[in-house]
Amino acid sequence: MPERRPFADDHAALRAVAASDAAGLCTIVNIDGSFSRRLGAQLAVHADQSVTGSLADGCLERQLASDLFQSRERRVVRYGAGSDIVDFRLPCGGGLDILLDPAPDRGACRAAVAALDARQQTALSMPRPSPLEERRFVPTLRLVLLGEGPELAAMAHIARAAGMTVETHGREDSGLSLGRAPDHLAADPWSAIVLLFHDHEWERAILDWALRTPAFFIGAQGGAPARAARAEALGEMGFAPEQIGRIASPIGTVKHSRDPAGLALSVLAQVAGEYEARHPHHAGS
Repeated sequence: MPERRPFADDHAALRAVAASDAAGLCTIVNIDGSFSRRLGAQLAVHADQSVTGSLADGCLERQLASDLFQSRERRVVRYGAGSDIVDFRLPCGGGLDILLDPAPDRGACRAAVAALDARQQTALSMPRPSPLEERRFVPTLRLVLLGEGPELAAMAHIARAAGMTVETHGREDSGLSLGRAPDHLAADPWSAIVLLFHDHEWERAILDWALRTPAFFIGAQGGAPARAARAEALGEMGFAPEQIGRIASPIGTVKHSRDPAGLALSVLAQVAGEYEARHPHHAGS
């Protein structure tokens, strides 16, 4: 099985089917009980029975690769609890209904990929007999990091390893200027902006820009004195308390982390959790 990249996997099967005239598509269209993937999770199966995407630990993928092309018809097959396939069970004890589509609508798949590449939310209609009417997609989590020092490097490294789309903008190498808003940057509703400055004077113009974007997360490191000074400065710039309240600070699920790697893991866990909460399909829903 290929190495998983969690924040890239969600679109992997769609992209594989859009790029190949021979790949089929498997989509989880109903979940009974507990399962480790969300409703709508997908797997592409190629003609040689290799797969793109990830649904479980490999056993389910192998079963789907074997089953998909046994019929030329689209069909929903039950796996796990309640299934007629007596020699295959899911380790979680739950049951899945999976749409097996040996000939998906490739034009629709390509259109969905184009929308995602344009950072737009999109959907793929699920054909009958699927009980799930559409499989909705959101753009990948995009992380915009601005700052300096080992915290910036550690967070960028770990985020990329997790499959996030990462932009880094340091004080010395990316066109940032003290006191000037970074208007050359962009952030959409699926972007998280994190400021990692020790010299908090750099934050004011950047936060002025960030608070005017639709980014789903804005965070800035700093202790209590820095946070108080930041709020006062933004208030003087005309931002209302509820706008200033968009800024997560202190940042991270583990407060007072002093190690760059620990801070990175703590912040990325917070960002990933907020991104996942905005996904239209959740496991078990």
